[in-house]
Amino acid sequence: MKIPTERPETVSDAPQGNWVDRYAPPAWRPLLRMSRADRPIGTWLLLLPCWWGVGLAMMYDAPRWFDLWIVIACGIGALVMRGAGCTWNDITDRDIDAQVARTQSRPLPSGQVTLGTAYLWMIAQALVGFLILLTLGSTAIWLGVGSLALVAIYPFAKRFTWWPQVFLGFAFNWGVLLAYAAHMGRVDLAPAVAWLGGIAWTIFYDTIYAHQDVEDDALIGVKSTARLFGDDSARYLRIFGILAVALLAIAISLTGRNLLIAYTGLAGFAAHLAWQLTKFQPYQGDIALRLFRSNRDAGLILALFLALAGLA
Repeated sequence: MKIPTERPETVSDAPQGNWVDRYAPPAWRPLLRMSRADRPIGTWLLLLPCWWGVGLAMMYDAPRWFDLWIVIACGIGALVMRGAGCTWNDITDRDIDAQVARTQSRPLPSGQVTLGTAYLWMIAQALVGFLILLTLGSTAIWLGVGSLALVAIYPFAKRFTWWPQVFLGFAFNWGVLLAYAAHMGRVDLAPAVAWLGGIAWTIFYDTIYAHQDVEDDALIGVKSTARLFGDDSARYLRIFGILAVALLAIAISLTGRNLLIAYTGLAGFAAHLAWQLTKFQPYQGDIALRLFRSNRDAGLILALFLALAGLA
């Protein structure tokens, strides 16, 4: 694989002073930026449903020492598969990204990485993810392989539907099924309902995120729920926030054990979404980005209490 040797400029929408800009070897920075290693929120949002799945499985069954490996494996897997997915997204969106002010400085549209190198980098990350997947049992392996179709489709969704956030939700919350299956060896109704709740949560947070690009997206014809909802976005966010909490409440109830602990975490999750709604302003990109990133904390609250409920 050819590693770019020039020292690239920082990516405009990455957090200032991130570790890639400060510490990574200059030759590797474009590849790490393509994987979004300079903005870990996406890895968190992919990882947290996995941890929900482990918590639900422990609540339904009982904790096992293997659960510790599932938690670690999901962390590594989320890191590399999110990187592979972002690389694929940049490959498919390179022409669109070149027309959007926020994304013009990304490695592919800015010419810091060649298309061939991007493909090799994507394959390398996916192979690491596959090796991790092989340790989680046959049901989880098949679920992991099946998720590739969801990942492949997502970048094209904004070209044919106003609801690309739904397709993102399909992929980003698949981990709740996979991690649950790694513990139980099967998929039950609880993680399936939690997957649906996670999709509603993804529509909530990614609609907020998409409000950064509504003007550019309108100019180039890219669809999103942010454009679809427009001035009425706050009302729709409220609907999907309530739906996410309701579905997750049903998923928790289906485990039948230590419900009070788990519902305490869900209440914290719901309170965080409600707080976001009080701060949301549809045409303030900086606020939208800050609220989007804050969903790591919302998901962590729920993950922590599901773990406590499973261990109690």
